[in-house]
Amino acid sequence: MSHFQNENIENNNAKKKLSPFQKLSSAQEALKKDILEFCKAHQKDEHAIFVIEGDAGTGKSLVINSIFNDLQCMARSCQDEDCFSGKENYLIVNHPEMMKLYTNISEDFPYIRKKDFERPTTFINKMNKLEKRADVVLIDEAHLLLTRPDKYNRFNQNNHLEEIIKLARIVILVFDEKQVLKFKSYWNKNTLSEILNGFPVETFYLTDQFRMHANADVLEWIKNFCSKKVTTFPKKQNFDFRCFDDAQEMYALIKQKNSQCGLSRIVATYDYPYRLDGKEHFIDEGRFHLRWDLSKPDEKLPWAERPDTINEVGSVYTVQGFDLNYVGLILGPSVMYDAQADCLRLDPTRYEDGAAFTGKDGLAQPEQVKEQIMLNAINVLMTRAVRGLYLYAHDPALRKKLRQEQLLRS
Repeated sequence: MSHFQNENIENNNAKKKLSPFQKLSSAQEALKKDILEFCKAHQKDEHAIFVIEGDAGTGKSLVINSIFNDLQCMARSCQDEDCFSGKENYLIVNHPEMMKLYTNISEDFPYIRKKDFERPTTFINKMNKLEKRADVVLIDEAHLLLTRPDKYNRFNQNNHLEEIIKLARIVILVFDEKQVLKFKSYWNKNTLSEILNGFPVETFYLTDQFRMHANADVLEWIKNFCSKKVTTFPKKQNFDFRCFDDAQEMYALIKQKNSQCGLSRIVATYDYPYRLDGKEHFIDEGRFHLRWDLSKPDEKLPWAERPDTINEVGSVYTVQGFDLNYVGLILGPSVMYDAQADCLRLDPTRYEDGAAFTGKDGLAQPEQVKEQIMLNAINVLMTRAVRGLYLYAHDPALRKKLRQEQLLRS
């Protein structure tokens, strides 16, 4: 179900969308109330966990940030012990672009400070060194937490979530198994259940769609595509959904939309070479020639919100968690259409995200997981758009199939 909101899309930036002052829906408000009651009920317990599940665009991050603002307000201004006066709370996210966003939000709210936000490994190492425990830890994008040691991230234990639970009385986490992108952070509902087994746990499912101002048939089409089925395009509607035979033509329209309403970008599946070597790496598709996003960890604004990134191609890592008004998605060489089987065919050997498939130890079916990770990345990329989604496929057979299915729509 999609809930269209009357908003000026020029103001559709992430800082405003995630602001604790943003109005919640009745379901989100009820969830927030339940979680605050959960925190009060368990504030003297050893451990308790609340899980928020929901697809992309259901407002999970908005709810968690609104709760965090209330908790910090009570911790820093309320004298009543029952309402968390003096408690030590943190919000954790394992996503550098989202971390920038949360840090920026903290500037506008007197009870939230930059030091309240941590990356998971930093939090774990700090709390262990200080021999301290937090009262409440909120985890956004918990599906990005590590599920194995990672020397690159200086994480020596086995599982981020397991360690965070040890270091907090109450953990509130946001989880979507369809947004898992790497072997080293491979989660599904079973692995989550194993970690949470033995603790008091409550789970809530957010179902209403707030990002994509589209009818249910668009969401269903994306769901089918991410299940390897290419179906007839949804009927024409206000949400502008179409495919292109020319990536440069698609880019021209994205630039036009960006000049009209902002927050319109080209993104691509991770099928084009890219290295963190400070050099520019380009994506070429016919007449289309544009560089991958440049790594700028010191930039204050997230990639999705910097004006200069209209001249770049974003990856799943730069846009995960963010809203864009219009998205032009290039489906690269790893995504093909098998006409004989009438389904998508994925080729992991053409997926250029080497880090995604590093460390398969302990995975029962690594080849199957590779395919699921690739489909998850497509799901994340397809669910960023508020007003319109445009597709271009590198594979000629897929391009032809998309064109045929677009012609069949009513």
